[in-house]
Amino acid sequence: MIRASLAVLVFAAAGAAASNQAVSKHAARDVTADTDPNSAFWRGAPAVFIENDARGNPAPGFRTEVRSRWTAASLYFLFICPYEALYLKPDPKMDGETNQLWNWDVAEAFIGSDFQNIRKYKEFEVSPHAEWVDLDIDLDSTHREDGWKWNSRFQVAARIDADAKRWYAFMRIPYASIDTRRAVSGNVLRINFYLSEGERPNHKGLSWQPTGRNTFHVPEAFGTIKLIR
Repeated sequence: MIRASLAVLVFAAAGAAASNQAVSKHAARDVTADTDPNSAFWRGAPAVFIENDARGNPAPGFRTEVRSRWTAASLYFLFICPYEALYLKPDPKMDGETNQLWNWDVAEAFIGSDFQNIRKYKEFEVSPHAEWVDLDIDLDSTHREDGWKWNSRFQVAARIDADAKRWYAFMRIPYASIDTRRAVSGNVLRINFYLSEGERPNHKGLSWQPTGRNTFHVPEAFGTIKLIR
């Protein structure tokens, strides 16, 4: 009876802590451009869900799934994004990054490895057209606008399923671009996931961990992601 009670308590505590914690499962090999959630690479990968706006209010119909895996070289994400009507940049640029891509529909990951200075982190975005931008963010810098000039050399892919009203975004991020440590099981990073959806004034800014403001740049609100075997 005592053992059963302890088990319940441990399970409850773990469940309570899980709301701001994600995990990334090790993969035996690297892949490129895999947007298929049923592929061998993505099947069974751990997932979290973006269900609320930045202030924590429910956003029915936009429950976005984010899966993650990792290798010694890379950190991977797959976003599975429902939509009502896509809001896309009319002249997509495919041969380089697109500054201010956040003005259209995008999936985003903000990742930090510095637990002492949480105002420094990296930002990664991909659109339904597979446009991309990566940024080196320092909220205390007097030249924050220069952050987009940083290049992580991350790889992206995207696919739109118009029949299902869903789009998929793939990110392969070089691990060395986000962490000074080598990628090993047990590493923990600071992270938040976002989805920008729709044209203003009906724009929706969705957030895995609510920021409590009308902006995604609130590092105090980040959750964590742990690399596991």
